[in-house]
Amino acid sequence: MEEIGVTMENRNTNIVAEMPISVENVQEMVRKDPSAVPERFIVKNDIDRPNISLVSSGDQIPVIDLSLISDGNEDELKKLDLASSEWGFFQVINHDVEEKVLSGMRDTAAEFFNLSFEEKNKYATQNDLQGYGHGQAFVVSKKKTLDWTDCLMLFTYPLAYRNPKYWPTAPLEFKDAIDAYSAGVHKVGEKLLSAFSVLMGMNKDSLQEMHQGVMNVLRMNYYPTCSMPDEVLGVSPHSDASSLTILMQDVAGLQIRHDGGWVSVNPIQNALVVNIGDALEIWSNGKFKSIEHRAITNTEKARTSFASFITPNTEIEIGPLDQMIDLVIPVTLYKKMKYGDFVRGSFKEKYEGKGHTKTEKFEV
Repeated sequence: MEEIGVTMENRNTNIVAEMPISVENVQEMVRKDPSAVPERFIVKNDIDRPNISLVSSGDQIPVIDLSLISDGNEDELKKLDLASSEWGFFQVINHDVEEKVLSGMRDTAAEFFNLSFEEKNKYATQNDLQGYGHGQAFVVSKKKTLDWTDCLMLFTYPLAYRNPKYWPTAPLEFKDAIDAYSAGVHKVGEKLLSAFSVLMGMNKDSLQEMHQGVMNVLRMNYYPTCSMPDEVLGVSPHSDASSLTILMQDVAGLQIRHDGGWVSVNPIQNALVVNIGDALEIWSNGKFKSIEHRAITNTEKARTSFASFITPNTEIEIGPLDQMIDLVIPVTLYKKMKYGDFVRGSFKEKYEGKGHTKTEKFEV
């Protein structure tokens, strides 16, 4: 995400910076000319190019059974601990979000993105995180390489943070689908926060209490087909500023950085992909890893993904918990700071790579 200017209209969420530059809608561009790839979308740095042939298979990415976690199964908790400290990514099955809820979200989102640009643009973002627009909202530099994506972003929890002007009324079932999906994913997030509380030596409700009102932001990403997938990225490499991110995908495209290379996260039917965010990495003093990830493009099929960012209240302080400074990591790796200040810092780092977490680290 680019350096941005945000004025969210709800309490405790102000993040203010520059006015954005208008960017052409990618889906409309492809509709007009499927072979068109403007120069600004081509990745110039050879290191950052997709290099799809060099990517490893994702068969080894851990799969966690959330029903076992909820039952307090010690072996599954150990698997979660290992997945979060070694990979920072895992897929979740048996999560209790019904298949009809998942398919309802996918189907109605597909209808929305297939609407005319004029209809979708009724919900255009207005110097705000919420709304419809290019996936790199708030672009402030004409030199920056652009991502091949459009998106619709909505605050879903707490309910008071919702802004009705950004919630589409077409298709008719869309709002109900978002409500049902967001409610299900929110419960998944709460269950996982409970599990991480236990893994960090606390009462199961501790992380939720520390969030002071768990926030949930839903970002629906639409990646059109691209005639130059070896030179264009759907989303540039970055880590998430959230505590956890929960993703639904049904077309391959997500890749994570692991052992110096890129690994594909292959879709598993009805599974949800979860990654550790920067906030949880900081609370755990680096035990749980917030990993860089990216999205690639393809020539054959458009891809839609649904990322739910589970975040703390912007006014709370984040920093390594005392019990996470131990024999394994005997020093405090991160500074304490307000979460909102950390997010502002991540925007200044253009939300790419891991630069924003490195600036909050102590020299050790």
